[in-house]
Amino acid sequence: MPWFKIEAPHVSDAQIKEACDRLLSEARTRISRDLKRVLLLPPDLTRAHSGSGWITEYLYNALPDAHVEVIPTLGQHVPHTEAENKWMFGSIPEERIFEHDWRNGCTRVGTIPAELVKETTGGVADWEIPVDLNSKLMDEPWDLIINVGHVVPHEVLGFANHNKNYYIGLGGKDTICASHIAAAVYGIENNLGCLVTPLRACYNWSEEEHLKHLPDVYLQIVMQRDDQNKLVTSGVYVGDDLDTYLNAARRSKEQNITLFDQPVKKIVAVMQADEFRATWVANKAVYRTRMAIADGGELLIIAPGVERFGEQPEVDVLIRKYGYKGTPRTLELYKTEADMQEIPHGVAHLIHGSSEGRFTITYAPGKLSQAEIEQVGYQYADCLAVQARYNPAVMREGWNTMPDGEEVFYISTPSAGLWSTKEKLDNPSRKDLSREQVAAGDVV
Repeated sequence: MPWFKIEAPHVSDAQIKEACDRLLSEARTRISRDLKRVLLLPPDLTRAHSGSGWITEYLYNALPDAHVEVIPTLGQHVPHTEAENKWMFGSIPEERIFEHDWRNGCTRVGTIPAELVKETTGGVADWEIPVDLNSKLMDEPWDLIINVGHVVPHEVLGFANHNKNYYIGLGGKDTICASHIAAAVYGIENNLGCLVTPLRACYNWSEEEHLKHLPDVYLQIVMQRDDQNKLVTSGVYVGDDLDTYLNAARRSKEQNITLFDQPVKKIVAVMQADEFRATWVANKAVYRTRMAIADGGELLIIAPGVERFGEQPEVDVLIRKYGYKGTPRTLELYKTEADMQEIPHGVAHLIHGSSEGRFTITYAPGKLSQAEIEQVGYQYADCLAVQARYNPAVMREGWNTMPDGEEVFYISTPSAGLWSTKEKLDNPSRKDLSREQVAAGDVV
């Protein structure tokens, strides 16, 4: 059973702090009375808009007598600089914030069987997924582990957070690669907005099998837009079981998915410069809007902070070499190209970031050239010019009619939601495993 939840049109910062205090109080009863060593696992700066940074800081300061450490759940993202840690986590000392090393800093704790992967994905993926997790998490003694995060629609796991913090955020290279390519071949549009995707079902099985001994709890928030179109917290969910996640994900599904009766001809999306510096993360604009865009339509991404393609040098090279040019081409190359086979999570990204030729993706980056953008299969627009035309200070969230009559749908924070036609979201071919029994038992 979940520990507790708070739901309201706007959950105040004071209420969130009260929830943090209550979490710690209940943890002393439910998990360990003496909290000497506590590990905090927040998201990285690409989810800073959720408030997870200041929540982590509050929890840190609420444990003055404990030894508290923080590991941002980076996955394979670029580690924070000291300045970025200070920007996100405030007063937490830098020496208490540890970088996740997805290549060399993980411990093998088990595997997710190929049979389970095959069954959940309907046979399109048939390989085992190694479970390699951060060594500090697994090998050091903790009295309490607190996962802090934002539940929001997600391209790989249906909704972000919960045990994604472990398997992706603190996962090793083999785990991340095998997971991402499995989700990619299953189909991004089969994952988005489902409470339990095949990969999520596999993680749920593994969490029960491999991580049951961890003294952990989840603090998950859900956000929505208020009457002034400002993102505010609308739910806080605390607990150590699957229902804690499902309750938050259902709330997010109700509040964070915008549905259209008809496909949209043009969407303009803004990716904030202080959070998104590579197409690897800025392509959330592609993922979260693709189910809403009309055939022959256009997605314009205004990304003033984007200065590279990949989060790692080898992935940047891969994207520049092969581009976002469609699933059939990408998977055919994957069969023969050694550099692709070395980093399958990069291949999955190439698949997720393609429109499959169905609509145009136009990028307006701050620090990449027209030649670089066009080389990977996107169209280019000048960032200053499109910022002048679609001025964030003037544009309204949602539908806008420009002075020349052009109609566009404007999204200021694509990473905070999902946009889709009703037809695509309700497609009966999309399976949500939260409604099914899978494998030998109930693994969802």
